[in-house]
Amino acid sequence: MPRVRETAHQLAIASRLAARGLRRRLSGRTTVTAGDHAFRAALEPWVRSLPAGLASAHAFHWLPATQPPWHDTGVDLEPGESVTLLADGRVYLSRALDIWVGPSFQLWCRVGERGPVFRGTRATNTFKAREGGRLWLASYFPGEWADLSGRLGTPESEYARVSGGMSVLTLRWPPGADVHELFRTSARATTVPALVLAEAERLDQPAPVPQHWDYLWYLGPGEIYRPAVAPDGRPAIGCHTHGDVGILRRAARLPLAPGTRLQWSWRVDELPVDLAEDTLPSHDYLSIAVEFDDGQDLTYYWSAALPEGTVYRCPLPTWRDKETHVVVRSGSRELGRWLDEERDLHADYARILGGPAREVVRVWLIANSLFQRGHGRCEYASIRLTNNDRTLEVL
Repeated sequence: MPRVRETAHQLAIASRLAARGLRRRLSGRTTVTAGDHAFRAALEPWVRSLPAGLASAHAFHWLPATQPPWHDTGVDLEPGESVTLLADGRVYLSRALDIWVGPSFQLWCRVGERGPVFRGTRATNTFKAREGGRLWLASYFPGEWADLSGRLGTPESEYARVSGGMSVLTLRWPPGADVHELFRTSARATTVPALVLAEAERLDQPAPVPQHWDYLWYLGPGEIYRPAVAPDGRPAIGCHTHGDVGILRRAARLPLAPGTRLQWSWRVDELPVDLAEDTLPSHDYLSIAVEFDDGQDLTYYWSAALPEGTVYRCPLPTWRDKETHVVVRSGSRELGRWLDEERDLHADYARILGGPAREVVRVWLIANSLFQRGHGRCEYASIRLTNNDRTLEVL
């Protein structure tokens, strides 16, 4: 019976999402990408307008969603050369449910055969090659990296389950080229492709990462989290997610013993989805998590629809073996208020996971709005780990 109820629940969520997608299409509110031919037609005149010799090479690429990594661009880089990528397109997990991923998350790169792999934070990106080698591009989802070289940790057969693709323009600039000024100048033109304007804007708006924190490498960097200050002057971290995903981490080691607790304050202003988050297509949420030394994590989040106390394993196939979700708040009644929280980690771990962990190793902040592309907004402050002997200030 539990499996029957779970299947019925998943079908109910999928039916609601399918109905929403149909209404968007009928109302004309569903946007579509221009397609590879239109992508090239929009950008080729701009490339031709660049001063002679400024771009040492350029190439257009089509990355089908069904092609596992990697795609050979044919572009060889020397150390110090800069590269700009302008991309458009969608990789669909489900066209019926209107679930797709865009280039800001989907387009990954590596220089040479050994990596490391990396991506930008938007559909446009400019980077400088630290070492020489061939430039490779990858369409990432539904895969997951096994290591920094770009070896897949998921079967290549998973790519047969998605559709769509991405158009990419690669521009190589010689060492010393002022790419930032080039895009600033281009942005002043009367008519300029939208992606060129987007890269000019990105270069003008660097996003600082909160000090002592870093983004989980195999999900990639983001512009989701920023340093902030709470109304009472406490240091805080602000979060705004919209059609993206990111996990911000900080090392925080404390023995997992009776009395070990996680404490934090947060103000959640907007949840990224209005459905139960325990199915793959609706799995958008805001949370704070603790990673243990056995590779498991407990992530405490504010649910739009599930009751407080609900516990479930992550519905994403690549995360199901390592992540467990715990609902600590539910609904919209207390949105917009600063609230203090506390969890007994030792008791939660024993009750929910019951594994061999002996130590907390990291605290995570998680924001996901990749599937339904809604807005999620919150702030965190006063994060600490504590036990009977000491308190570890995390934020």
